[in-house]
Amino acid sequence: MRKFKNVFLKASGFLLLAFCISNQVSAQQVVSLSGANSPQDDMNPVWIGDNTLIFTRAFHPQNLGGISDPGDIWMTQKSDTGEWLEAVHRADLSTDGYDFALGLEDLLTMLVYHSGGERYGIYQYSKFGTEWNFLRQVNIAGLLELKGQLSGRVANGGKVIMLSGIGSETIGNEDIYVSEKTGPISWSKPVNLGSAINTPGQEMSPYFDLATEELYFSSNMHEGAQGKDIFIAKRMGEGWNTWSKPMIWKQVSSPGSDVSLTFVSKEEVVWTSTQNSDGFADLLTFENPVPLDIPQEFALAKPAATEKPQDKPRQKVSSIEPIYPSSSVGVPEIKVVEKEVELEEEPISWFVVDAKNKTLVPYGLEWTGELAGLDSISPEKLTISQLRSKGVNEIKVIATGYFPKKLSINEIKSGEPTVVLMTKAESGSIVLLDNVNFKRGTAELEGLDTKASLEDLATFLLENPEMKLRIHGHTDNAGDPSLNKALSFERAGSVRDFLIEQGVPFESIRISGWGGTRPIASNATEVGRSKNRRVELEVIQ
Repeated sequence: MRKFKNVFLKASGFLLLAFCISNQVSAQQVVSLSGANSPQDDMNPVWIGDNTLIFTRAFHPQNLGGISDPGDIWMTQKSDTGEWLEAVHRADLSTDGYDFALGLEDLLTMLVYHSGGERYGIYQYSKFGTEWNFLRQVNIAGLLELKGQLSGRVANGGKVIMLSGIGSETIGNEDIYVSEKTGPISWSKPVNLGSAINTPGQEMSPYFDLATEELYFSSNMHEGAQGKDIFIAKRMGEGWNTWSKPMIWKQVSSPGSDVSLTFVSKEEVVWTSTQNSDGFADLLTFENPVPLDIPQEFALAKPAATEKPQDKPRQKVSSIEPIYPSSSVGVPEIKVVEKEVELEEEPISWFVVDAKNKTLVPYGLEWTGELAGLDSISPEKLTISQLRSKGVNEIKVIATGYFPKKLSINEIKSGEPTVVLMTKAESGSIVLLDNVNFKRGTAELEGLDTKASLEDLATFLLENPEMKLRIHGHTDNAGDPSLNKALSFERAGSVRDFLIEQGVPFESIRISGWGGTRPIASNATEVGRSKNRRVELEVIQ
């Protein structure tokens, strides 16, 4: 086990704040979407008409997975006076994993991507009145092969999906791919758009306008990029690999990280940017809609070189050098010299935050794997590829006085901070034991993940012997209430028994069984019922 303590030490009293963004871009005032934004991550806006904008909000207490939920679907509407109303949670489009909307396949059908919960892939939802009803999963060959920060959008007309992710054909980090509809629920295998669009850097959040054949996407390596900026390219042929040279859209680009966008009208656009004080994303627009400055002329991109891709991405940089020594009499003549330099993979950036008061906390990292070669690397310089190369599949985030938190290597973000919400081990705190599973209808613990999770918990409790706990067992409301209460009590007892076997004192643990009397989600759906079947840990002293 390799352990690093107090990486990126931060003062615990530093309060993370989110504030309204206002700056000058092309003489136009850029503002936050009033009621639509929050202190959490607000991203991936999708305009679906009828004055309605949907988007993804991460780490919000109302998300189905609570404050650790990486993204649920939310909705805001634009009033007749132009104000964006307070956003509301759309549980009917969300899971306890990561969710984002790709947009409308037709007027009554929404495509939504789910991962990390009980659903994985792209699903259809059918509109009925003001509600969205789950319909079915669509089949996209090779979708599960795409890794990294998956994002995407269905083009107007519902026949083309643009996706970004890391696949077998990827040139750099995330690349942009296209999939075409082949049947009612069938789509072709995603195809890489090629080197005119994709670079050795990161391209993501594509938006394709089928009418103009213009592709809007975010890149951190095309010419002119500062961080991540929005670029525009035009399809120049019948296939998907002939494009114009991408041009930066200066009207919406900023020193921050500009990612996904959606068009409300020909004169109004909404996009995501991380310019705020806490590094989380906000939804932005122009205060007063004006004609959008979109390029009218596009030049065909030059063919890419056929040489084998280099191990590390490279970029041309320019420098000024004197033609003769600067110590000579007079003003030395100069020349501009271009050379290629290797671009290093960005190290992992962490935002470890107290889940209750949103202050940064000092933390450390632990992992298991082949550590040869990692000992000499400073923790703040570690990259995802270095961890993968040594077989590290899971990182444990630890902080004094907080329950430890585990993240799989796939949950760690590249190019932006990985946000980890920590629960303080103080009286009243409740922790969901989300990796603890039981055999169906019984109190018997099941699975290696369950054992590993409880062993970690036992280690933490033994390191904090003064702590007193109560384990709460819960079920859904299906079946006989008295049987459910008995089962929930027995499951809490099974967890206590395992912890005692690991050396945790019997007198430090109490148990309760509540059956289905304390739901945290609706029992009307299977998603809600699965959330209600849970075991929680409460600190009582």
